[in-house]
Amino acid sequence: MKIAILGGSFNPIHIGHMVLADSVCTQLGYDRVLFVPTYKPPHKELSVNVSSDDRFGMVLAAVKNDERFGAESCEIDRGGVSYTWDTVCFVEDKYKRNLTGKIGVIIGEDLIADYHKWEHAEELAEKADLILACRPSEDADDPFSNRAIGEYAKKDDCVVTRETFPYPHKIVENPFLKISSTEIRRKIAEKGAWRYLVTDGVFEYIKRRNLYGFTE
Repeated sequence: MKIAILGGSFNPIHIGHMVLADSVCTQLGYDRVLFVPTYKPPHKELSVNVSSDDRFGMVLAAVKNDERFGAESCEIDRGGVSYTWDTVCFVEDKYKRNLTGKIGVIIGEDLIADYHKWEHAEELAEKADLILACRPSEDADDPFSNRAIGEYAKKDDCVVTRETFPYPHKIVENPFLKISSTEIRRKIAEKGAWRYLVTDGVFEYIKRRNLYGFTE
């Protein structure tokens, strides 16, 4: 079984994430994509106080109707700052009896310029297949946006694209949907239209839990 992991805050998970996972399976031949919600990302501070349990609950709601997709809680269970290296090692061990080839690590192009700052970046590029995907960037000045912290708040002068990324990698040509979790949080808070930016299960979960300031 070929496995790829898609990490993120998923605050909330939306149809752009689902389309990306579908593209990885369809174009690159992966049998399963594991969505891995981070507990505490090393590169950003979450802008809205939604619990990790609720973020994982939304992921479960999103993936339940597609057998190619799964939800993995290892980073939440681990607690503390989450590093992709640790997650790849965990998934590699957990699925070692059924795993075929290297684990795929899906990375949005908004993150590739800072990849060299990741924990064990060189070793990770050898252990896993890095999969570079199209993804819109967030506006750092938007109050609904997650804020970059530490070394990740310092922007390098060089521009890195998927084509010039200096590590071995694959490219997935996922449809470019200009949808972000930031936008969805804003629309919910401001009572805008957001219903069809998430799956049915996530929509019902947010309503039921009154997340992001949702009110009927």
